[in-house]
Amino acid sequence: MATLYIVATPIGNLRDITFRALDVLKSVSIIACEDTRRSLKLLTYFEIKTRLISCRAANEQKAALKLVKEMDGGRDAAYLSDAGSPCLSDPGAVLTRVTAEAGHKVIPIPGPSAFASLVSVAGGTDKTLVFEGFLSPKSGRRRSRLKELLAEGAAFVLYESPFRVLRLLTDLLEFDGGRYICVGREMTKIHEEYLRGSVTDVLSELERRPEQKGEFSVFVSGRKA
Repeated sequence: MATLYIVATPIGNLRDITFRALDVLKSVSIIACEDTRRSLKLLTYFEIKTRLISCRAANEQKAALKLVKEMDGGRDAAYLSDAGSPCLSDPGAVLTRVTAEAGHKVIPIPGPSAFASLVSVAGGTDKTLVFEGFLSPKSGRRRSRLKELLAEGAAFVLYESPFRVLRLLTDLLEFDGGRYICVGREMTKIHEEYLRGSVTDVLSELERRPEQKGEFSVFVSGRKA
């Protein structure tokens, strides 16, 4: 029986990786990656030369079966999504399930997560928190799900691209502009920034800018916060 390690990797600053993650990546026989090119940059930085294979959303089932064959031979493996913790708005769930069903160990190597990082600085006091990740890029579906999340009354966290973040906040303004939110942009990177306040305040600040840059994470407080 071999072991598959689900390894969290930096969301920006490469030095956020843990000592344990580096030890694992050096010790395994093979590393499955959401994007081998992106993972190679991280591994090269830390002088890790372990063999890589592709395991992205489009080929995850096939790649999982291929990896299990490797592990059947007693080879330990690791999985890396592009950034942060795998399976949180990233591939990895299919690989994890297939590997476990094949009788191998699946062990998490915790570390960076955009979700956890944002919540830690958001200032929310809610006891119930929903992780939603990316909403649909289609306006109707996005608005429908957003209404559902707001109606539930719990706090929630969304991810959004710079191209759609203003649309998201405009929808929030229409449905419940008084909610407290915290928007994280480029977390752990050079231009890291956090905007806190009502939906109205944060949207007004972003609308004053000529363009939106970077990846956004959005914490929305619960109804009673």
